[in-house]
Amino acid sequence: MRFLAPLLALALLACTPAQMQSDSPLRPHGLLAAPHRTPVNVARDPFRHPFGTLSFFGIREDSVVVEILPGSAGYYMEILAPFVRDQGLYIAASRDATAAPQYLADHQKLLARLEAEPELYGKVRVTQFNAGLHDIAPPGSADFVLTFRNLHNWVERDEVEGALRAFHKALKPGGVLGVVDHRGRTDLSQEAQMKSGYLRQDYAIALIEKAGFRLAGASEVNANPRDTKDHPAGVWTLPPTYRLRDQDRAKYQAIGESDRFTRRVQPIDATPSNLAR
Repeated sequence: MRFLAPLLALALLACTPAQMQSDSPLRPHGLLAAPHRTPVNVARDPFRHPFGTLSFFGIREDSVVVEILPGSAGYYMEILAPFVRDQGLYIAASRDATAAPQYLADHQKLLARLEAEPELYGKVRVTQFNAGLHDIAPPGSADFVLTFRNLHNWVERDEVEGALRAFHKALKPGGVLGVVDHRGRTDLSQEAQMKSGYLRQDYAIALIEKAGFRLAGASEVNANPRDTKDHPAGVWTLPPTYRLRDQDRAKYQAIGESDRFTRRVQPIDATPSNLAR
């Protein structure tokens, strides 16, 4: 059994992204270079630092991991599902039937991929996610709930309390909620930058703590100091979206993907009173 050393999480805070990837317990499995990974996902590795991120969260081979909205690309699913296949469980908390047509199309693509590659994804469990409307996993069963660049959307749609309630319910006592999101500017209110896709880190942590979690670790593995966060089409100006298409494309390509905060939080207790409806 391959476990992360307890001190690794602390050491990660002082490591560069390259060091974090080389130290990752996932690396011996060869998953970064595995042939099943799609080229579009591999191209994002320098910006998303997958092994450094997952090592910081503390993923083990025997973990029950719920990923929120893995999408049709399945970036982290490609890595996590094979990693936990034999000893743990990967749960894809995907869209429910009320989602917009484009999101339902992504959901169907995800299901098709799972069916097409049973040797990799035959043990993946699919559940429904829509704020706090569904159980994303049996209550108290998940070691990890992971969300990548979703929190800003739920804040804008006033769905964040429900989402955090669902995560808290799914996690075991001592489990981990891993959060990555576009880091907003501190010289602007959250309201002023809501439509840009950026989320103030302090604002996000305050919401998460109010929902019955405590901050358990912080990493800068996904930081990008080149991101000035003042782009004409918000975070979507940057790769991989390039919303402005060919306008100043070289400039935004040189910046790379957004500056992101990466945080590990844990439930304070199993049923906090402020989560009760």
